[in-house]
Amino acid sequence: MSLLNLTVGELLEQQADQYPDHEAFVYPELGLRKNYKEFNDLANEAARGFMSLGIDKEDHVAIWSDNKPEWLVSQFATGKMGAVLVTVNTNYRAQELEYLLRQSDASTLILAEEFRGVSYIDILKEICPELEHSPKGELHSARLPRLKNVIVLGEKEYAGCYTWKDIVKASESVSPETLRKKQESLHCDDVINMQYTSGTTGFPKGVMLSHHNIVNNGNQVADCMRLSSEDRLCIPVPFFHCFGCVLGTMAAVSKATTMVILEQFNPEQVLRAVKEEACTALHGVPTMFIAELNDPSFERYKPTTLRTGIMAGSTCPMEVMKNVINKMGAEEITIAYGQTESSPVITQTRTDDPVELRVSSVGRAHPNVEVKVLDPATQEESEPGIPGELCTRGYLVMKGYYKNEEATEATIDPDGWLHTGDIAVMDEEGYVEITGRMKDMIIRGGENVYPREVEEFLYQHPSVQDVQVIGVPDQKYGEEIMAFIIAKEGTVPSEENIRTFCEGKISKHKIPRYIRFTHEYPMTASGKIQKYKLKEAALDSIGSRG
Repeated sequence: MSLLNLTVGELLEQQADQYPDHEAFVYPELGLRKNYKEFNDLANEAARGFMSLGIDKEDHVAIWSDNKPEWLVSQFATGKMGAVLVTVNTNYRAQELEYLLRQSDASTLILAEEFRGVSYIDILKEICPELEHSPKGELHSARLPRLKNVIVLGEKEYAGCYTWKDIVKASESVSPETLRKKQESLHCDDVINMQYTSGTTGFPKGVMLSHHNIVNNGNQVADCMRLSSEDRLCIPVPFFHCFGCVLGTMAAVSKATTMVILEQFNPEQVLRAVKEEACTALHGVPTMFIAELNDPSFERYKPTTLRTGIMAGSTCPMEVMKNVINKMGAEEITIAYGQTESSPVITQTRTDDPVELRVSSVGRAHPNVEVKVLDPATQEESEPGIPGELCTRGYLVMKGYYKNEEATEATIDPDGWLHTGDIAVMDEEGYVEITGRMKDMIIRGGENVYPREVEEFLYQHPSVQDVQVIGVPDQKYGEEIMAFIIAKEGTVPSEENIRTFCEGKISKHKIPRYIRFTHEYPMTASGKIQKYKLKEAALDSIGSRG
């Protein structure tokens, strides 16, 4: 399969020319619908509006918002005029925001007024008090010296800030021909997107992705799902994460698929949108699918049109996968695996893969992508069936970490291989199973224990809705195993009951010594479970209760 040599802007234009009247995106909660011609026009308008503020090719434009229509438009507008869109985690607060804006050299910040009751405006003023006394576009901030423009997504006027309406109006001062010339100066290898890794260890790093990275990754993701212009993809995952803005928007636009978008995740609203908009595809992390399957409204809005979609972001429990296929009707649901540094998808199951492979693996490498598994001790390639670190090479590898050559060189070796830090097993057909993070592997009394293996076993317990397994320090064995369990509604399992279930079925050294019941897990805004926070809670718990 040949790769596309298109910029993000050219991709949208191509679809607008070919499918002008076809529905591009729908926001069910806002009653908003636009076809591909209208979508392209909105992106052109916003691109000219950005240029009118003096934003140029390669300038950094940060966006801090949930999945608003302006987020979607900004992604393709920057893709047309060449500014780099820097995505900001919706959970960020003052310290994290300041770090990102400083480290990314952002000249412009687009932000929502608030998110889930937290005022983004107040947070920004906390780190940038000069905003109150600055003319629009002329911010001079002591802590954020590069930041000049602030654009608020809302009707209300704020001191020193543009509204989105201001951007639309200002677009009139830049001609379509000026935008056309700017677009023609872009190259598909230019950096166009920058996303910050979660920062579960150390400070977050800015991953630089090019047009070529994300246009092709989105297209290949769509091919694995067999997406077409006939499909309608529900996107409830956040845009600031690769899941939303590559597996979601880029994949959809690459095939002129209709996007049905939710600004924030809510299981009932997802089910309702899928039902009422006749969606054929649905994206989500496992915790989202679990929430949908267990929502009281499930029977009322039970999906009848779903065919495919992607479950990704963390390991996908076998029981959940089976329920998505059998109860939600998504018989061609796929599993995708990757990381931001690889644009993000490295491997994916195909719609025609046997169900057993779709519940036991993360698929095989995309076309134009190389994958190998290395023995961490020898750095030699592992034989099929032997665990090691998964590495990948090809068009999908990031351009590097922004202003961090040392971290880039530690992640991408001289031969161009990206080292993922994930432990994987690959079979003779190239299908990959991820068994954990290198840093998550538990070594108990000299035995390697992969959390995923223990989790998959515990999911078979009739009272277990969700489970996360971690390692905790132990004087005798070096590490011991601890399981955090969310019980199914109406059940009250005990620690003893769980251990009895394990006895005789898994090796004694794999049975959790510590079992804690919880109602929720600490998560990132993109739905990834933060195991390091579970570890902190575990240490407190063991310290106090033994």
